[in-house]
Amino acid sequence: MNGGDELVAAPAGPPQPLDWKFSQVFGERTAGEEVQEVDIISAIEFDKTGDHLATGDRGGRVVLFERTDTKDHGVPRRDLERMEYPIGRHPEFRYKTEFQSHEPEFDYLKSLEIEEKINKIRWCQTANGALFLLSTNDKTIKFWKVQEKKVKKISDMNLDPSKAVGNGSIASSSSPKHCLANGGSPDRSYNYLGNDFSFPPGGLPSLHLPVVVTSQETNLVARCRRVYAHAHDYHINSVSNNSDGETFISADDLRINLWNLEISNQSFNIVDVKPANMEDLTEVITSAEFHPTHCNTLAYSSSKGSIRVIDLRQSALCDSHAKLFEEPEAPGSRSFFTEIIASISDIKFARDGRYILSRDYMTLKLWDINMDSGPVATFQVHEYLRPKLCDLYENDSIFDKFECCLSGDGLRVATGSYSNLFRVFGCAPGSTEATTLEASKNPMRRQVQTPSRPSRSLSSITRVVRRGAENPGVDANGNAFDFTTKLLHLAWHPTENSIACAAANSLYMYYA
Repeated sequence: MNGGDELVAAPAGPPQPLDWKFSQVFGERTAGEEVQEVDIISAIEFDKTGDHLATGDRGGRVVLFERTDTKDHGVPRRDLERMEYPIGRHPEFRYKTEFQSHEPEFDYLKSLEIEEKINKIRWCQTANGALFLLSTNDKTIKFWKVQEKKVKKISDMNLDPSKAVGNGSIASSSSPKHCLANGGSPDRSYNYLGNDFSFPPGGLPSLHLPVVVTSQETNLVARCRRVYAHAHDYHINSVSNNSDGETFISADDLRINLWNLEISNQSFNIVDVKPANMEDLTEVITSAEFHPTHCNTLAYSSSKGSIRVIDLRQSALCDSHAKLFEEPEAPGSRSFFTEIIASISDIKFARDGRYILSRDYMTLKLWDINMDSGPVATFQVHEYLRPKLCDLYENDSIFDKFECCLSGDGLRVATGSYSNLFRVFGCAPGSTEATTLEASKNPMRRQVQTPSRPSRSLSSITRVVRRGAENPGVDANGNAFDFTTKLLHLAWHPTENSIACAAANSLYMYYA
C-alpha cells in the first residue's frame, strides 16, 4: 500500500511457455512423394502488418498468401481484440497469387550459370492498394508491384455484318464475299495496289473487329517495375529495406551496396571488405540488415562470428564500424572446425532495434546493442552435434545456413534444425522456455521434455546460456536425426505468436 489507496504491483515473472498448435499447411507432400528441386522453398517473409506472407522457391517463383480471418467481421483483428470481441479462430491464410520472378541465366563472360533460386524476399511499403516487394537471386534484384486490375474481355470477335457496331467500325449491309486464306478477295474488280484504293461497298468481309469491354472481374497482376543488376561480383546473400521507405541495401560476400528504389542503374558501395590481394582474405560478409527505425544504422555479420554496426553519417564508405560485437574465444577450445561453426548465417534486429539476434551453426545469440562485451543470452541449438562435426564436414551439412527470427514482442526467439525440427526459446529475464517442434500436422510429436536451464553467470551482468534438448542425435522416440531434411527458413508473425516455416516444398504454419 502507498498512501492507503495505491497497490504496488509485484514484479511479474517470466511469461509462461507457449502451447503451439498446428494451423495449416500449403503444398503438403503425400507419403513417398518425391520433391522436385525447383519446388523447395528458399525464402519466407511476412509483411509489416502480418496480413501478407511471401515465399520464394528454387524455381525462381514467388508465391503470395493473404490473411483471411481478419476480414470476417469487416473490422481488423487488433481492433476486435481492443473491443474484447470474442475471437475463437486462429490466424488463417489463403493462396493469393504467384509469379515467375527470376529465370535461369548464363554469364557468358565468366562461363557461369546463374540459377533462378530466390535468396531473399523483402516487403516494401504499400501504396494505392498495391503490394510492392523486392526479390533477389544470386546476381539480380527485382522490384515487383502486385495489383488487382479489372479484366478486359473481348465480347465479340466475329462481327455480324448485318448489324452496326458501336466501336466505330463500318457495318456491312451486304452478304459477305468469299475470301482467300490470306485475306485477299478473288474478285479483282478492286485495285488493292493502286493509289485509287477504296473500300468495297460492304466493307472488307475478312476483317474481324474485336469489341473490348471492361468487366467487373478483377485479376491480380504482378509487374516487374525495376531490375537492379550488374552490381555484385559475388552471390547476393541479403537484401534489406530502409525505414525511410526510399532506399535498400544488398550484400554479397565482400561488398554492401546502397540503392534508391527509384534508380536501378546506379548504386553506392558503402562497405567493401575485399583486400588488395585475395590471398589475404580472412572473412566474408554473411548477412546484413538495416535498423528497423534508424535509417542511418545497419548491421552486418561475418564468417568469423562478428557483427559490425555502421553509421552511414560517419563517411560515404563505411570501412570503420561504429560498434563491434563478438564473443572472445574460450582458451584451449580451438579446433579445425572453430571458425566454420562460428560463422554467422543470419542476423535479425528486434522490432524496437534494441537487440540483435544472430545464428551460427551451434547456437543462437542475443546481443544488446548497448553492450558490446558479449551476448546477453546464448541458446544451444546443436550442441549434441559437436561429436559429429567430422561427419557433418564430410557431407557439407556443417555449411548449412539456418535462419532465425524474433517474436514481435521480443520475448521469444526461434530457429530451425535437422529432421524438420525447429526450436523456440524464451529470452525474457528468468525464462526457461525451450520448445522443440516438428514441421508436421502434429508439431509436438517429437517434443523432448528437457527444460532449458541457466548454466552460468558471468561478471556483474548476467549472461545466461540456456540449453535446449541436448540429446545425442536421437529424439524422444528414439529416432535418429535426419540430416537430409533441414528446416532452414522460418518467419515469426510481426504482431502475434504465429510462425511460418518451410520443410522442403511445404509451408507449415503454427500458432500459440
